[in-house]
Amino acid sequence: MLLHLLSANPVYFYLAIFILAAVIVLYSIPSVIYISTKYSLFDKNDMHRKTHQRNISRLGGVAIVVSFTITTLLFSTLIRFEEANFLIVSCIILAALGLKDDVHGSNTSTKFILQLLVAMILVFFGGFRLTSLYGVLGIWDMPLFWGGIFSVILIIFLNNAFNLIDGIDGLAASIGIIANLIFGILFALMHQLPYAFIAFSLAGAIGGFLRYNWYPAKIFMGDTGALIIGLVTAALAIKFIELNKVTASNTPLILSAPAIAVSILIVPIFDSLRIFTVRVLKGKSPFIGDRNHIHHRLERLGLKPPYVIYTTAGLNLCMVALGLLIRYLGNFFLIFFLLGLCLILDFILVYRLRKMGKF
Repeated sequence: MLLHLLSANPVYFYLAIFILAAVIVLYSIPSVIYISTKYSLFDKNDMHRKTHQRNISRLGGVAIVVSFTITTLLFSTLIRFEEANFLIVSCIILAALGLKDDVHGSNTSTKFILQLLVAMILVFFGGFRLTSLYGVLGIWDMPLFWGGIFSVILIIFLNNAFNLIDGIDGLAASIGIIANLIFGILFALMHQLPYAFIAFSLAGAIGGFLRYNWYPAKIFMGDTGALIIGLVTAALAIKFIELNKVTASNTPLILSAPAIAVSILIVPIFDSLRIFTVRVLKGKSPFIGDRNHIHHRLERLGLKPPYVIYTTAGLNLCMVALGLLIRYLGNFFLIFFLLGLCLILDFILVYRLRKMGKF
């Protein structure tokens, strides 16, 4: 009965999984805030990159993980989607890492080893692996080993990219919702129900969390939330690219899928590439935090957190729309064109800040 309804009316199930995930988080967050207050589990005001003035819990990501796990397992059981098990296992391992880091802190080597482990689980057991670079840099099909290595690196990169943009109230959550809603819609159009379920489940969980994370935030997602959003979104990006691969037996719905995936994730991708490059050129470690992210620069321009989000989200949506409009130009051109546009906008931002004496 349920399977018949699912095949006949998938939109209702997409709405159901989104709403269920959001409701679970909405009702969970007050309890998380209460426990954090009772046991003093706060983001202490001793980090130079933070701007808040109150003790605020960093455990909001726990509610996101719990909601995503419950809704994904519920609907994956309904459609017997076994790949979700590997994704959930990876999320649980990474959530444990994030929780420890949010409460007691973790060293860099432990973080890297566990992120490497979950990436390998997804790539070599869950099947979230790229088999081609689709002509980007002149590289086409890749052997299992090299494709797997590249996919692991990509997952770890995107995993940390979302963590890096989690610097002001609501930003990482807003970009996470945009990315997963777009992936969900595209998977739905492709009739890929399992991946659409995963995307809408995470989008719903983040949506419920954003109710409490919007400026001024009552709670933060912490590493737990940011790492999970990065991990799941990276897995969905890889599947989106692979399912739109041009082969003799497959005509993709979306051309230039790698470039479209980049446009969907343009904010964390560009900001991370830019910040790492700037730190290395200055002779600093790329892993030591600072206040040089795009959202920090927009704040110095005088924008309040909500308007930083509106600006960043607007840029994200424009890049997606532009990518879809000119997707026929091919991956190589489109990826570097989008990154080039972002670089030009960043130069304009730096120019404005220098004129104001704030750079």
